[in-house]
Amino acid sequence: MQFVVGDVLEGKVTGLTSFGAFVEISGGKTGMVHISEVSNSYVKDIKDCLKEGQEVKVKVLSIGNDGKISLSIKRTLEPAPQQERKPRVNRERRPAPAPQQNSGPSSYEWQPKRNENLSFEDMMSRFKQVSDEKMTSLKRGPENSRRTGFSKKNGK
Repeated sequence: MQFVVGDVLEGKVTGLTSFGAFVEISGGKTGMVHISEVSNSYVKDIKDCLKEGQEVKVKVLSIGNDGKISLSIKRTLEPAPQQERKPRVNRERRPAPAPQQNSGPSSYEWQPKRNENLSFEDMMSRFKQVSDEKMTSLKRGPENSRRTGFSKKNGK
């Protein structure tokens, strides 16, 4: 018997595996139902849904060039009822608070010092010098750095 994609057939479960079930359909052909195609809900263990020898209704999903038949049980079932969505409560939207000047570190904006008229290159040179000094201090060890929280003397 020839099968066409979309056919709905009766079959008998002949084997169960961790990834699906083998179903014998008319004409002595066997197809496979992947575990994701067994039920409308999540299936952890296929043995909770199917048993060998059980009669099932299946839908042909695909037929491979090598003759393998992919089947689905859940596509023959009634669609799962949609859960009724609760209407959202209409909440009043509040405007975002206005940014405050100098209210903390997140609102800090860098401003050059007023008494310095340095060029960009001079500022970068100064930054590099300070950065190198900090890195050298860190490489010498924790007791020479400005970081707190660890000291070889007290072991903390």
